[in-house]
Amino acid sequence: METKRALIAIIISMIILIAYQYFVMPKLSPEQQQAQETTQTTPTAAPAPSAAPPAAGATPVAAAEPAATAADTAATLAASHDITVDTGLYRAVFSEAGGGLRSFTLKKYRQELAADSPPVELITTKQPARLPLFFSWGVKPEEARVPLLVADHTALTTNGQGDKVLTMQGALPSGLVITRTLTFSDQDYRIRLAIDVHNTSDHPLTGAPYLSMVNRQPTTPHSSRVFTGGAALVDGSLTEVKSKDLAEAPKTLTGSISWAAFETTYFMTGVIPASPAGATLLLSGDKAETEVTTVLSQTATAIQPQAHQRYEYTVFFGPKQLATLKAADHDLAKIVNFGWFDIMAKPTLYLLNFLDRYVHNYGWAIILVTIIIKLLFWPISHKGMKSMKTMQKIQPKMAKLREKYKDDQQRLNQEMMKLYQTYKINPLGGCLPMLLQIPVFFALYKVLLQTIELRHAPFMLWITDLSAPDRLMIGFHIPYLGGIPVLTLLMGASMFLQQKMTPTSADPTQAKMMLFLPVVFTFMFLNFASGLVLYWFLNNLLSILQQYIINRQTAAEA
Repeated sequence: METKRALIAIIISMIILIAYQYFVMPKLSPEQQQAQETTQTTPTAAPAPSAAPPAAGATPVAAAEPAATAADTAATLAASHDITVDTGLYRAVFSEAGGGLRSFTLKKYRQELAADSPPVELITTKQPARLPLFFSWGVKPEEARVPLLVADHTALTTNGQGDKVLTMQGALPSGLVITRTLTFSDQDYRIRLAIDVHNTSDHPLTGAPYLSMVNRQPTTPHSSRVFTGGAALVDGSLTEVKSKDLAEAPKTLTGSISWAAFETTYFMTGVIPASPAGATLLLSGDKAETEVTTVLSQTATAIQPQAHQRYEYTVFFGPKQLATLKAADHDLAKIVNFGWFDIMAKPTLYLLNFLDRYVHNYGWAIILVTIIIKLLFWPISHKGMKSMKTMQKIQPKMAKLREKYKDDQQRLNQEMMKLYQTYKINPLGGCLPMLLQIPVFFALYKVLLQTIELRHAPFMLWITDLSAPDRLMIGFHIPYLGGIPVLTLLMGASMFLQQKMTPTSADPTQAKMMLFLPVVFTFMFLNFASGLVLYWFLNNLLSILQQYIINRQTAAEA
């Protein structure tokens, strides 16, 4: 009885944890959300930080830039052109109006699974001063004039021919000449960005550099399963700030800022300063919690007449793929964060990737991982199942003890312990395997939910995306489901069979509760990733096999 109650408590706890994430999940997939939100209008810019204090010994002369007007921006836009950069990995479009990114599409990733689906677009803003990589000096980004930065190329294509360089240059009324130099490689998501600020006036100018990005949140009003929003690596530690927190108040981060980024489930847009020390990062949002503004600034300096100041950055716009992020260096891989289960999820992901290199199919890799995990837990599970089988056998003796000592709880406990010792039973032995597998389950859940390696990864037959729910389309739409969740139903059936084979208490209420669990789990798993359902289904089949072996052994010993 005690074993069964403990097991029920663990399972109910697990149901609550899963149900919480299930019921607060957005109904749209990340790709559907992104496609929907790119069509929405962009709200006004969030505030940027004021200029940092001048460096020690600098001449305290402010950079007096005339306030930008709508007419100025319109004139700049009319005179500007777009420059397209094509590499083996992405297609980027830069605007001469401010020098920011108007578009950045990833060639290896599609918005949806369909073959004719457009590539993933990482730029979700349109106004020149709000485009990613907009740079201003001495003036807050939302107050800065949008300069016309004339490019030395109308288009660039790498074609595997080594690095290509794009230079953009323009002057401001204050006497500043801004020169942007961007270096692109064919098979690298990193872009080297160098910005020279040249003072052509006859007096010193003092100001701080600002490099800004505005990104829209790919979320619904409901909570998301995984984190999306502003992130930064400050003093070696990952900091992630939710958009709802930024809607209440901006957040300023100081220290050694290795990188600053905006991240979604599978992708990120990040900036890596060449000089992390002394940088300041301001993250802000709007009241609707639909966007995040990232402004990276550094200490103010004075630029003497006819002198210049150079600022260098590395830009990474691309997938949150561990191998790619590790190759990019700068500890970018730390943005792949599985929360509490990171210590178990990371090894699981490495194992999946390792196996996929040999089987070339993540579905089969999941099957192999399931078998490996089951073999690791086999001795513990075997002992727990035998304990439950023995508990079933001594139920009549336990019932007699309860009846005999129903008015003496202390004596009852003593006699029950003697009974356990006589039959060498651990009352919690049957619960231990379930308890140990809960962290493994959630670690794999996190991996399958937010790992880009599983995104659009096919398995076999109707399962064409292991990160999406399994649906077998039958020619007409089924309300709520769309198609038949075949794998999920098989998982529920296997769980029901497993429950029928598992030794149960003589208490009919508890027995009925255990048999009802497969229905609950089937319902909850309907919208889970098919890769996770595949893991649970196979784990059930292996447990059924193990229980069958134990039942045969017990029958032979009787």
